[in-house]
Amino acid sequence: MTSPPTNLADAARAVLLTSDAAAKARKSRDTAVLWSDGAITTIGVAAPPDRPGRPARPELLAPQDVPRRKINRGTAGRIALLHALSHIELNAVDLAWDIILRFADADLPRAFFDDWVQVAAEEAQHFMLLSDRLTEFGVAYGDLPAHDGLWDAATETRHDLAARLAIVPLVLEARGLDVTPMMIDKLRGVDDDISADILETIYRDEIGHVRIGKRWFVFECARRTQEPESLWRELVSRHFRGELKPPFNIDARNQAEFPEGWYTNLMAGE
Repeated sequence: MTSPPTNLADAARAVLLTSDAAAKARKSRDTAVLWSDGAITTIGVAAPPDRPGRPARPELLAPQDVPRRKINRGTAGRIALLHALSHIELNAVDLAWDIILRFADADLPRAFFDDWVQVAAEEAQHFMLLSDRLTEFGVAYGDLPAHDGLWDAATETRHDLAARLAIVPLVLEARGLDVTPMMIDKLRGVDDDISADILETIYRDEIGHVRIGKRWFVFECARRTQEPESLWRELVSRHFRGELKPPFNIDARNQAEFPEGWYTNLMAGE
């Protein structure tokens, strides 16, 4: 029987190396409990894997080759949407543990690790909710193709904490705040309140995740004595492949304490 990890870095590595999706989500949640209960007390240091463990399925395609999902195209459209979101949430589990493991030796306060363990637990819960909902439709995570674009962001920012915070919570997760309300409305429009309620839960939690990302980005800027807005714009221009796409959910981003001037100015090229 495998002994439980004695420090957070080893625990994070164990989650990352877990290949089975459901087991990864359970281990993420269970590790968060061990941390919050004090069964794991030290941060430690461990080597991050180049890639997380992943199941044999889904088949990973280039982003442009993944079929588009249309909620109003019957049950198949909703299944495609929920599967795509499940894949995003499983990636989010890995991204949360990766930031813990990769920057475990960066002289960060315990509160940093408290926040990202919380994020990891919530992302795992999101995956389980979506996976259970897929089961109710008679399918499973892995039955449809997906893409690997989210982990590309982890690879791109693996050597720089500020870049990781700038791109993952403050671009990718913030984009989720923009598009999720529309998906919720469409699901309610086809009387799928169960799926819509799951997305409502995810949406509320993701506001908190963007807020956490912003908090620690500003913290890291202070350690570097750099101005946060200008550094964020510089890092996004350097590390994000693509453009910031309006419309933005200004209300949700404000709740996350993410100032409008940062991203609207960048979009406008100012």
